[in-house]
Amino acid sequence: MNQPTPSHRNYQRVISDIESGRIKIPQFQRDFVWDRRKSAALIDSILKGFPIGTFILWHTKERLRTVRNLGGADLNDTPMGDYAHQVLDGQQRLTSLFAATRGLKIDREGRADDYRRITVDLTANPEDDGPIVVADPEDLEPDTPHVSLHDLMSAQLAQLASDHGTALERISLYRQRINSYQFPVIEVHDAPLAVATEIFTRINVGGKALSVFEIMVAKTYDPKRKFDLSQASDTFNEALEDVGYGSISHTVFMQTVAALAGKTIRKKDLLNMDRDTFIDMWPAAVDAIKLAVDYFRDSMRIPVSALLPYQQLLIPFGYFFHHHPARPSGATKQRLIDFFFRVGLTSRYSGPTETKVAQDLRRMDAILAERDVEYDDTVNITADAVNAEGGFRTGQAYTKTLLCVLAWHQPRSFKTGDLVRLDNAWLKRVNSKNYHHFFPRKFLRDSGEEEQWINHIANITLVDDYLNKRDIRDQAPSVYLAKFAETNDELNAVLDTHLISLEWANEDDYDAFFLNRCAAIARALAERVIVRRGDQGGLDPAA
Repeated sequence: MNQPTPSHRNYQRVISDIESGRIKIPQFQRDFVWDRRKSAALIDSILKGFPIGTFILWHTKERLRTVRNLGGADLNDTPMGDYAHQVLDGQQRLTSLFAATRGLKIDREGRADDYRRITVDLTANPEDDGPIVVADPEDLEPDTPHVSLHDLMSAQLAQLASDHGTALERISLYRQRINSYQFPVIEVHDAPLAVATEIFTRINVGGKALSVFEIMVAKTYDPKRKFDLSQASDTFNEALEDVGYGSISHTVFMQTVAALAGKTIRKKDLLNMDRDTFIDMWPAAVDAIKLAVDYFRDSMRIPVSALLPYQQLLIPFGYFFHHHPARPSGATKQRLIDFFFRVGLTSRYSGPTETKVAQDLRRMDAILAERDVEYDDTVNITADAVNAEGGFRTGQAYTKTLLCVLAWHQPRSFKTGDLVRLDNAWLKRVNSKNYHHFFPRKFLRDSGEEEQWINHIANITLVDDYLNKRDIRDQAPSVYLAKFAETNDELNAVLDTHLISLEWANEDDYDAFFLNRCAAIARALAERVIVRRGDQGGLDPAA
């Protein structure tokens, strides 16, 4: 990378470069947010010769997703083979200058902000402190001679002389001041994308740092191949929504591409990935994630994405199904399920995940090769562990892992015996209609029970959306179960799907119920985990 080069550009060159596509605004820049008053103040500073700050431009042949239309004005693509100057700092100022002098209408939430209304006061003295440029002619005193900035810069002098003959000298002065203003520029030459975005992030230190996804959206944009990562991700998420797996992070999609291409999801490797390689691999990543979602829904009986301990589990599972599209069985199936529950029970992806996912891709290679898998972290699947760790928090991986155990048993309605329909939107909230405290909260509070034991996974069942409020309310289990038994002669079998026995649920003894339910959940966990040396619970660890 060459050293940054300071230079200057006049107004005509800046506007010409924006119109020709040589100055481009990368899509990871925020939207144009300056209103007319801030834009008018900028032009006022230019007319008075005040400094307005330096533009930092990235001189590169890198083609990014960029702003293509501003206020109805189409911005040309950079000519093929030419360098573009991607704006790293100065977007709001450059866009203000362009919108104001071209008289554009900027749509903001359905309201058109007309920059043609920015007005120059033809009676103002440039040497005084007062404003020369205002956001609207109504800001001037009545009958004050004025001209719109757009007309000042665009109209023929003959027309201006006809309309404002007595002020033509002042108009010529203002036009000359804008045309001759030297805008300071620093050009960063031929820097890698990662360096350019680091410069952008440091300049905008007060704002939100760029995400890898925002950078990759800009980098992988290819109009010839009709590829736009942002649109492709949105479209894929809409398709997943139809099967209960919507709202998957766009970053997960992007990292799956990287995992398939090079067994890595590191930021550095993603940013260095060739555009064509990424676009070529995108369809394979989509197919892989679809297969992983199908497996979670069908074989693991996880009906909605809100129950996944981590969305990032789609990356290693997508990697597996990319190489093994057929539905796994036997030992391979057991190892996959064991992997899933170990990730959740150990909260493996709660911190930085780049290194851990790379390790887990190698574990998937072992599963694909039908080899035993080694793990550094041990798991505890005893009833005591469920008791100690089972505080009910829907954002916690451990809670979601145990909810996956409950979902696998396909819980049925206490009232009708039908399968319980689970919903993503509800499952994200602790007070969701799908979550029922088997011993109602008020019942236990009135009994003097502490909140940490009331709001515990051992007291949670997955039920119909209307059952809590309409049929159960605050009644003791023995009361509402007796009512359900009158209409549902399969109540014993239904409770089995919730890992509850009517024998110890019908006594209204919360201590006994709690311990029995923890033990039932632990037994169900033992059916899903391959117990290894160092693990606690389940079958006897291998010698």
